[in-house]
Amino acid sequence: MVLWVFGYGSLVWNPGFDYDEKVIGYIKDYKRVFDLACIDHRGTPEHPARTCTLKESEGAICWGAAFCVRGGPEKERLAMEYLERRECEYDRKCLADFYKEGITSAPAVTGVIVFTSTPDKVSNKYYLGPAPLEVMASQIATAVGPCGNNRDYLFLLEKAMFDIGHEDDMVIELANEVRKVLGMVGTVKEKKLVGRPHILPSHISAIQLHVLPDAISLDS
Repeated sequence: MVLWVFGYGSLVWNPGFDYDEKVIGYIKDYKRVFDLACIDHRGTPEHPARTCTLKESEGAICWGAAFCVRGGPEKERLAMEYLERRECEYDRKCLADFYKEGITSAPAVTGVIVFTSTPDKVSNKYYLGPAPLEVMASQIATAVGPCGNNRDYLFLLEKAMFDIGHEDDMVIELANEVRKVLGMVGTVKEKKLVGRPHILPSHISAIQLHVLPDAISLDS
């Protein structure tokens, strides 16, 4: 038996578990949104971070990376136990078809596990829902948790998508709005990146946030 997991957030650049193969590709009919609260990695219960989840959207595609775990039940069990702890804010797991880059006629893998969330504030306490761009940017610019600050999560995702050759317009737009909040003028002027995106050092901020030291290696 082989385990496949699709990553569309921090798993793209920081999987954190033992895997045998990483494949760039996408799943269909989902889009990436920053509607999920993170209260133990990049935020706190009082000031939750915004991290990405998926929203069903017919005709959309979401690029990311699929990770394959081979080697038997024990290795798969360890990988899933790690992912269940790390992705604790995600209350759903679904199975999706995964399409490999450059091959669109048929899925490369069927039954890829995707961690996602119920878009309902009553049944899912971590679901924040959509918000105006400037509101999300302000929240991301100021949220800090044991794993670091929320803004670096966004900037690292922006860079990761650039590195795999499939930038996300929404991620770029949100990252640029966060840069405005932080007073970073002229870092990325266009919607599309020109050259590698820049990660804001933790000590440079118009509002001088105090970043907590990394406490654990998990991310969300």
